[in-house]
Amino acid sequence: MASPYAARCAGLAALLLALAAPAPPAAAAQGAEKTRAVTLAPHITELVFAAGAGDRIVATVTDSDYPPQARRIPRLGTGIHVDVEKTVAARPDVVIAWLSTGAAQTLAPMLKRLDIPLIHSHPRKLEDIADEIERYGRLFGTSAAARETASELRRRIAAMRERHSGAAPVAVFIEIGGSPLYTIGDDPLLNDVLSACGARNVYAAAGIAAPQVDPEGVLVKNPDAVVVPARPAGNVGDSLRRWQALRLPAALQEHVFGLDPDALFRPGPRLVDAAERLCEYVELVRR
Repeated sequence: MASPYAARCAGLAALLLALAAPAPPAAAAQGAEKTRAVTLAPHITELVFAAGAGDRIVATVTDSDYPPQARRIPRLGTGIHVDVEKTVAARPDVVIAWLSTGAAQTLAPMLKRLDIPLIHSHPRKLEDIADEIERYGRLFGTSAAARETASELRRRIAAMRERHSGAAPVAVFIEIGGSPLYTIGDDPLLNDVLSACGARNVYAAAGIAAPQVDPEGVLVKNPDAVVVPARPAGNVGDSLRRWQALRLPAALQEHVFGLDPDALFRPGPRLVDAAERLCEYVELVRR
């Protein structure tokens, strides 16, 4: 005979199949009452909090540090390596992962045996972030709060797209790390962010999401602007001097801009903040 815990998880699996269509409020609340989640990526933690359900996260991974309340959630490991026994002990009803590799791959056999659903969150455009928030609102019974947050994000995204529609394109190089030098390549979400600003990624056709490149190649691409990870955003001195020493025209014009890497590289709600700031930088170059 199946244990009550396994039966409860199986019931949640049925609930997940119905997430595409909103459930009646009473039924959603009844299912959500018992929902306990493990999040395997920082952006998922942020999305769940944005949906008004941060208190449902019973365990997460090391880098889940935003919002500040997330720092009090027990840790299971990293997004790559995770402690299976700790995951079982957390008694989740659902585990939410970003990719099917790493921690999700490690946990998948155990989750299958216990009939615990493993679902994924992998936004590919800005609007998907709002969709994910509403998805978790339905899952956790916090739809009202989730819809409010999602609606505001959609409004801001639409305003960005409208404001920069038809603008002269600006070529952008996004630096991930300086030594060795990596960039954003064929990443649908970040390329969509650039598109929302009327900009284009000079390495969008690289074929992989984060290619290693050489400075000479960047000089050949000759971007109009360089975006680097920086905390605070104005802390770009080292990158600016490095590119100026290489005589990159964008750097000589001081078109090297910083963005918080957690906001820019995590596909969560703060990416909309980063996108708006990026659009401001693009407009400075356009002038």
